[in-house]
Amino acid sequence: MLVIADSNAREVLAGKPALDRERTLKFVNALFPGETLEPIGDGSLASTCPPNDEIHIGCFSGVSIIAAKEFGIDHPSKLPQRFIAAGGSGVVTLHAMHSVVDWFAYAIWKDEKLIRSLSLSPDSGIMEDIGQCLPFEEPYWSGEHPAVDSEEEKDAYPFPFHPLELGEETLKDRFGYQLEGFIDPSLLEPESIPLVRYKRSRSSWWKFW
Repeated sequence: MLVIADSNAREVLAGKPALDRERTLKFVNALFPGETLEPIGDGSLASTCPPNDEIHIGCFSGVSIIAAKEFGIDHPSKLPQRFIAAGGSGVVTLHAMHSVVDWFAYAIWKDEKLIRSLSLSPDSGIMEDIGQCLPFEEPYWSGEHPAVDSEEEKDAYPFPFHPLELGEETLKDRFGYQLEGFIDPSLLEPESIPLVRYKRSRSSWWKFW
């Protein structure tokens, strides 16, 4: 998913802002030109890994959230410029996880400049590591949250932490919620943030260009 915020997305989402459906429709059409988009009901922030033929999106005062196949990329720094530009002078955050291969990636842009990008999985190693790690990452890199228990296993595992656990910590730090593991009851319930679901398909005229 991609989160575009004027300032602090976590603080805005904690206030459970109202979904602006009119703005959401205009924004999704602007971000995905040449596509036929059919609304198919609502989802929520609890499910931000839509099928390839769907987009889940919600615009709120100060924050916009978009979940689509375009954001599941191994090298977040290569995100198409139109998505970064949509953030203007605000903060754009990409967050992606794939549990089958234990892959996690995230990236942050501010004023359209890349601040941090990380992408890694046990099989592929570190695919991208740009910028300084943020404070919430540091305990993971320092070995405070090992992925395995025994010293022998620690020597064999490629990272001092499990990528998906860092992915959950990123959700907590940046947006104030988690999906798996021990859930702090003080955190935001992602089901409380609605997103509009759209079925997507290329417009017939677009195919000729």
